[in-house]
Amino acid sequence: MSEIKPIAAGNNAAADTGEERDWAAAKAFFDSLKTRKPRPPKPQYAVTIAVSSRTLFDMTKERQIYEEEGVEKYVSHQQEHEDEPLKPGAAFPFVKALMTVNTRLRELYPDCEELFDIVLMTNNHAQVGVRLINSINHYDLTIERFCMTGGKSPIGYLKAYMTNLYLSKDSEKVQEAIEQGIAAATMFTPDTEVQLSDTQLRVAFDGDAVLFSDESEIIVKQHGLDTFFEHEKKYENKPLAQGPLKCFLEALGKLQRKFYARNERMSCPIRTYLVTARSAASSGARVLKTLRSWGLEVDEALFLAGAPKGPLLQKIRPHIFFDDQMFHIEGAKELGTIAAHVPYGIGQKYHKGKLIEQTPKK
Repeated sequence: MSEIKPIAAGNNAAADTGEERDWAAAKAFFDSLKTRKPRPPKPQYAVTIAVSSRTLFDMTKERQIYEEEGVEKYVSHQQEHEDEPLKPGAAFPFVKALMTVNTRLRELYPDCEELFDIVLMTNNHAQVGVRLINSINHYDLTIERFCMTGGKSPIGYLKAYMTNLYLSKDSEKVQEAIEQGIAAATMFTPDTEVQLSDTQLRVAFDGDAVLFSDESEIIVKQHGLDTFFEHEKKYENKPLAQGPLKCFLEALGKLQRKFYARNERMSCPIRTYLVTARSAASSGARVLKTLRSWGLEVDEALFLAGAPKGPLLQKIRPHIFFDDQMFHIEGAKELGTIAAHVPYGIGQKYHKGKLIEQTPKK
C-alpha cells in the first residue's frame, strides 16, 4: 500500500541543490502575490490527495454528451461553456475541508510543508483545462497541480505525483490504483444533501478490508460467525495485516499530532471514526489492539454488531466514509452521507451476505 512520506525534521538537503533553488523561487513567487495565495507544499512532505474532475465537479451533463455524441462534441461543449463554473461534485466538501486544515496548520506553523496537497488527476484533454481552471478559481480552491492525460488513464502518474489517496468516479481506475498499492476509492454522490462541518475534517472508515486486510472477513464468509468469533478470540493479540486505507489513516494521524503538540487536541480540525459492523465484546479487542500496535488511534470507534451504518453516519456527517461493501455504501448515501467504495477483498464477491453469481469469462 502507499508509503507514508517522511516528515522532515529540518532542512537536511543542501540549500544549493537545484531542487531547493526551484522551491525557493516558487516560494518567492507566491509570497509576492497580492492575493497571498498559499504556496503548494513540497510533494515529498505533503499528504497528496488526487481527485478526478468528475469527483470534484458535477459533470453529469458533460459525461452524457461524451457518451452519446463523442469526444469532439464533448470538448467543443466544454470550450463553449468554459466561462460557466461547473457545479460542486461529491469530493468538493472533502476538498474544502482539507483546505480548512491547511489554513489552521499554517497559522500554527507558518513555514509548514506537512500539509494536504490536492492534485487534479483527470483523463480530460488539455483543451478542457480552461473550464476546470476557471471553476477552481471561481470557488477559490487551492489546487495548483494538474495531470490531464488526453483520454489515457492517469493511473500511471499517481506514484510520480506521490499520491497518498486517489478518488475517482471510475471504479476500474480505482481498482487499478489499489492493485498498484495506492489507497483509492470510488466516490458516490449522496441522495440528499446535508450540512457538513466547515471547521473540522471528518473522515469515517470501515475496518475489515479498508483499514485492515480481509483475512477475518474471509472467515466470516466461508465459515460463519461462530468460527469468526472463535478465531478473533484466539488471535486477539496478533495484529491484523494492513488494508488499503491504513496509510491514509496514518497520514491523518501525523497531521493530528502537529495540533496536539501545540495543545490543540480538543480543537483539532481533523476527526477520525471507525464505523464497523463488528461486535465489540466478541471481536472488537483485536481491532483496537491492532491500531495500538501500529501506533495509530481513531477519535471515535463505533461497533454496530451488524446494525445498519447509515443512521450513525447521519449523526457523524463525515466529509467522506470509506467502506468495501456496496450495500453499506448504498445505505449511507441514501441518508445523505458522501460515501466512497474501496473495491478490495472477498467482500467484492458478496452482496448483503450472499455470494454474487460470477459470469464466466469467455
